[in-house]
Order: sequence, then C-alpha cells, then structure tokens
Amino acid sequence: MQPVRTHRFGGLLRQRDFRLFWVGASVSEVGNALAVVAMPLLVVTVLDADVFTVGLLTAFAFLPWLLISLPAGAWIDRLPPRRVMVVSDLASGISYASIPVAAWLDILTIEYVLAIALSAGIANVFFDTAYQVELANIVAKPDLVEGNTKLQASVSFSRLGGSSLGGLVVQAIGAASALLVNALSFFVSMACLLRLEHPGRAGNENPTRKPDVLRSIAEGARFVVQDPYFRPLTIWAAVSNFGLTGHDALIVVFLVRDVGLGPELIGVLMAAGGIGAVAGTLVAGRLVRRFGTSRGLLVCSTFIIPFVMLIPLTDPGTGLGFYVAGIMLCVIGIAITNVIVASFRQSYSPEGMLGRITATTRFLLNGSYPVGALAAGALGTWIGTRGALWIMLGFVAFAGVLLLTPTFLRRRDLPGQDPAMAPARDIGE
Repeated sequence: MQPVRTHRFGGLLRQRDFRLFWVGASVSEVGNALAVVAMPLLVVTVLDADVFTVGLLTAFAFLPWLLISLPAGAWIDRLPPRRVMVVSDLASGISYASIPVAAWLDILTIEYVLAIALSAGIANVFFDTAYQVELANIVAKPDLVEGNTKLQASVSFSRLGGSSLGGLVVQAIGAASALLVNALSFFVSMACLLRLEHPGRAGNENPTRKPDVLRSIAEGARFVVQDPYFRPLTIWAAVSNFGLTGHDALIVVFLVRDVGLGPELIGVLMAAGGIGAVAGTLVAGRLVRRFGTSRGLLVCSTFIIPFVMLIPLTDPGTGLGFYVAGIMLCVIGIAITNVIVASFRQSYSPEGMLGRITATTRFLLNGSYPVGALAAGALGTWIGTRGALWIMLGFVAFAGVLLLTPTFLRRRDLPGQDPAMAPARDIGE
C-alpha cells in the first residue's frame, strides 16, 4: 500500500494519518519546549548546580547520539518504525514523570536528573530516527516538502507556546512538577501513533539477505561520507550544532545570573525563538520558490543565521532586544534549512537506507551536542557565561562558509526533488 498523494484544499491535513501524526508531534513538542526551560531551572534554582553541571545536563541528554545512533539506524531499517516510536514515547513519558515523584519523595538529586536526561536521550535517538522513516511511509514522495513544512510549522508554534508556558508553569508549580506536562505530551503522541491506519513498513523480513548490524552501519556511513551533498551538509550542521548546544547549555544560567531575570521573563524571551521558527516556516516555501533549494540554503546559512552573534550583547532593559533579534533571525534561518534538508534527505536517500542515513547524519550532528555542552560548561566556568557565548555562537555564525563549494554554488536546486521544491500551497491552505 503506497501513501496517497493529495491535491485537495487543506493538503495533507485532509489525510487522517498525517493529521494524527501532526497532532502527536505538535503536542509532544509543547512538552519538550517546556522541558528546555524547566530542566535547567530545576538544577539551577532547586539543586543549586554550577555552570559546568548545567552543561553536563545538556551533554547527558545528547550523549546517546554518540553511543547508539549508528546501530539504532541499522535496527530501524529492519524494524517497524511506528512500533519503535510508540515504545520510545512510553519510555520518555515514564522517565520525565519520575522526576516530580522523586521531588515529592524528597530524593531528587543532580545525579538522578542526569540519569533521566540520559535515559530520555536514548529514547529520543530511536524516536527521532524512526520519525523520519515513518513520515516517508505515510506521505507520498512528491508531498514530502509539504509534510515537512507543515510539521516544522506546527513544531515551531508548539515551541513558541511551550517556551512561554514553561516559565509560567515553573513559576506557578515549580520546575519539578512542571515536567509532568512534558511526560503527558509523550503519552498523547503515543496515542496518536497507535491510531494510525496506514500499515506503514513492517520492517526487513527478507530471510535471504539480512546483513549484520556492522555491515549495515558501514553501508549508511559510506554513503554519507562519499556523497557530495550529504558530506558537506553534515559537516556544516555538526559545526553549527556544536555552537548551538553551547547556547542551550548556557543561556538559562546567563539570563538568570548575568542579566538578572526571573523564570517568567526567561520563558517569554525564549519564546522569541519560537516566533522566529514560525516565521521561518511560513516563508520557507516562498524563499525556495524564489531562490531554489540550494541557493535558499546558502542564503540562510551565510546571511541570516549569523545574526545569532547579537545574543551575547544582551543586557537588562532595552538590551533584551539583542537577544530577541538574535534568536529570532537565527531560528528563522534554521527553520528554513530544516525544511530543505529534511525533505532532501527523505527524497534523495536510496530505498531501504533512510534509517541508516538518518542515523549516520544524526550521529555526527547530534553527536556534537555533548561535546559542545561540555565545552560551553568549561568555558563558562573559565571565562564567564557571556565570554563563552561569544565563542560558542561564533561557530554557528561562521559555519555557513563550509557550504560555499561548487557543489552547492552551481545549482539552483538540490537533486532528487521537484525542481520547485516547495508545495503549490501555502501552509494551512
């Protein structure tokens, strides 16, 4: 059974399976956005952690990408991706729900929070890799850009609401109890996945050829390393993520201790990133129609994302505008590139290799997260959070030069896709 392409008013949102997939992803992202605020606030304000420990928290959340993402991709190419996502949602929901329970029992420690961050990170590796494969199962290839655009838009709106909600909920009921909202969001996502009707892919059940895991990993890694598009895209994204993780690890400490803000205002400021993501998603289709996918990628990576360097200029009062402008413009660029790169990966990857290719690229992309978090924590301890932000965000601003190669400069559009790339409809139409 093949995914059905739609041309009706409303596009993919008219399809029941995509609509459920979309709702589950949106609700789950609200919880995740809340956790981005609540987890650092928990260790800073409740457990009195230092800067390095906050960086360690971010490192633990992404360490599984270095440890297990490559075998996870090989397994997902053999397993039903939807089942993997359901189990991952269940594990994440239970993990986050245990934090407020531990707090109520007065046994919550920094070590326990780090362990939960690690376990939830393991579940996220499997979910995020299977997510890319399952979307390609339920959406026809010509509609992948529309699907990714709509999902990116909903994720952006969810992050906007979740970040704002995070500060308010933490202020109202405490950082530990606020994580119950995140736990609930995973259970909602799991319920949506269980209601999907399209059978999807059952996994690789061919008994005549089941290469071992190491061989499967090598096939995916070889493709990424040798491909003239995936190789520079992966290196660029890894360098950018290294710097962005420094921002994520330091920003709450910076806003609390350097700028002097409270949880509710921090939530509002961090919601500016969500506004930027929404704006970026809304203009993504128009930008790629005007410039093409390859040139649109270059515009974002070299001219828009570098505005992130405004963030270290943040100060109380009107100086907060530097954070708002810096994060909004940076995330506009990131949202557009996310749509372009995700659609390119799903349509360009050879049949049966999407899980391994996704895992290989995510191994390098997300594998830079724990390194960046630890580097940010060490720099913040050594030279202060503001100085550390200047250094870490410099990697983000200048990573775009890695894409200024003939492979991308000579093309209007990336290969393997509809020349116009963007859907004929705008989001929500």
